[in-house]
Amino acid sequence: MAAETESASQRLAELRELKMTVFALRDELERARRGSDEAVQQAVSGANAEIAQLKAVIVALRAELQEWPLRRDEAERLAQIARTDEIKQLKDTTAALRDALEAAKSEQDAAVRQAVGAARDEIAQLRSTVASLREALELAEFSREGAVAAARVQERSELAQLRQTVCALREQLQEAPAAGAK
Repeated sequence: MAAETESASQRLAELRELKMTVFALRDELERARRGSDEAVQQAVSGANAEIAQLKAVIVALRAELQEWPLRRDEAERLAQIARTDEIKQLKDTTAALRDALEAAKSEQDAAVRQAVGAARDEIAQLRSTVASLREALELAEFSREGAVAAARVQERSELAQLRQTVCALREQLQEAPAAGAK
């Protein structure tokens, strides 16, 4: 659009120049009339040549003005092609970025799944270790309780034996003074 406006401005400037040239020629023609017939003849022939040139310029400008819509349409078509290409490139770039993002997300998901699997395996191993340790602790506790119970049983048995021994000794002591008094 800016190029068309500039082109139109140039054409208007050329038309103004042409108008100014026409006015200058008219001034020159009037000066020539004031002069001699020969000067008038030269001026008229010069003016005719200038007019012919102006007519040629006008015809050229008119042809250019008629071509202007075609040039404008061509410029619009080229601009549309450029916009279409840019949109296609943007869509391609967007698709490539989307694919890269999905691939990164997929890789990240795989890494997370792998880490979760490793964590689950470790948790299972730890649970198994805890269960084994708990079993060992329980066995040790049962063993300790068994040993304590056995020690208590032995202690009670020894205590019972000691009591029997004490009772037997008491009885002997009680019978001994009675036997010694006889």
